[in-house]
Amino acid sequence: MERLIGARQSYDWGSTTAIPELLGERPDNHPWAEQWYGSHPCGPTRLAVGPRTLADLIDADPQRLLGEDVVRRFGPQLPFLLKLIAPDQALSLQVHPSLEQATEGFQLENEAGLALDDPARSYKDANHKPEMVLALSRYEAVAGFRAPRRAAEVLAGLDSALAHRMRRTLRLNPTRFGIRQVFTDLVSEDARPTTVEIDELVAEIAARISQGASPSPRVDANAVVMARAFPGDPGVAAALLLNPVTLQPGEALFVPAGSVHAYISGLGVEIMASSDNVLRAGLTSKHVDVPEMLACVDYVAAPPVRPAPEYLSHATRAYYAPVDDFELLVTTVVPADGRVQVPGRGPRILLATQGRTTVTSPAGRQTLACGQALFVGADERVLTIEGEGVVAQADVP
Repeated sequence: MERLIGARQSYDWGSTTAIPELLGERPDNHPWAEQWYGSHPCGPTRLAVGPRTLADLIDADPQRLLGEDVVRRFGPQLPFLLKLIAPDQALSLQVHPSLEQATEGFQLENEAGLALDDPARSYKDANHKPEMVLALSRYEAVAGFRAPRRAAEVLAGLDSALAHRMRRTLRLNPTRFGIRQVFTDLVSEDARPTTVEIDELVAEIAARISQGASPSPRVDANAVVMARAFPGDPGVAAALLLNPVTLQPGEALFVPAGSVHAYISGLGVEIMASSDNVLRAGLTSKHVDVPEMLACVDYVAAPPVRPAPEYLSHATRAYYAPVDDFELLVTTVVPADGRVQVPGRGPRILLATQGRTTVTSPAGRQTLACGQALFVGADERVLTIEGEGVVAQADVP
C-alpha cells in the first residue's frame, strides 16, 4: 500500500471550500475544482513518501502492481482515474469521444504538431472517457437529450424569436434529427443565436419561474443559473434540450461516450477511464471545438443512466458501469463490525470520504482520515477495513 497525494485542479468553475474542507485543509479563496488520483500525465498523483509519482511506481513493476489481466487488456498503465469534483457553477457543455474517435483525433493532432499542452488541442490522449459521478452532497447536472416532444413542451409558452424557432423545428421533426438540427443551430458559429436573443429567452424563463408557471422547474432553474455564469452563451438554450438530474448523497450518474452533459453544482466522487479528452461547445472559458464536438454527439433521446447500488455485503455496495475500465465500491464501517473484508482484486485506489478507518492488507496497515487516499496493488488481494467511516474504492472489473 502507498499513501497518495492527489493533484489539485483549479479550474474557474470550482468551489473554493468543498474539497479543502473534505481534505481537512484551509481554503485559500481560490477555486479547487477537482482532486485527481491516478497516473494520467495531466494530473500526476504523487506518493506521500519520496519524490516519485504513482505513474513512476507502476512503471517500475506493472505486472505485480496491475496484474497480468489488466496489463493484457489495457497495457502497463492504470486504466482508471479517480477524482473529487466540486462544481460551484456550470461546467462546460461537453461530450466525451469514443475510443475510436479519441485514437483518431489524438493521432491527427500529433501529426499536426500540436503540443500536449497547446490550448488549441482537443485530444490530450488516445483514450475514451466514460465516467460516473457519485454524489457526496446534493449534486445538480444535465445529461443526455430529452424526448423531442418533451423538449418542445419545455419551450411552450415562451414568446421570444429563439424559442419559436427551436419549438417549430422540434414540432416539424420530433425525432433525433430534429434535436440534432436545433442543437447544431444553437452551437455552430454560422447559425448560433445572438447574445440579445439568449438574454430575451432567459428573461422569459426567469419570469415564468417567478410566476410559478414553469412546465419543468428544474430545467428552467438550471438555465437561469447557467446564464448568470455565462450571460449570452448559446449553451444556456441548448441545456433546455437536456435531461435535468438531481443526485442525493449516495446516488450515481453514468455518462457514456457521446452524451452531452454539464455538471452544475455539488460535491462528488468521480471515476472514469484514464483520459482528459473533453470536447466543448459552450459555457466555458476553455478551448471550444464545435465541429469535433458535434461529430461525437449521440442525439438519441434517453433518460439519464443512474446505476443503482448492488449490495455485496452489509458494509459494501457496488456501482457498476457498462464499461471494462472501472467500477466503484463504497464501504461503510462502524466499530461493532470489526474488520470488514472488502471485495475487489486490484489495482485499487481507496479514498476516505468520512470518518477514520484502518486498512489492512498482506503488505501492512494504514490509517485513513477523511480525504486521505491509498493505492493498493493487485498483489495485495485480501483487504480489510475497520473503524468508523466511509471509503470509496476504485477498481478494475
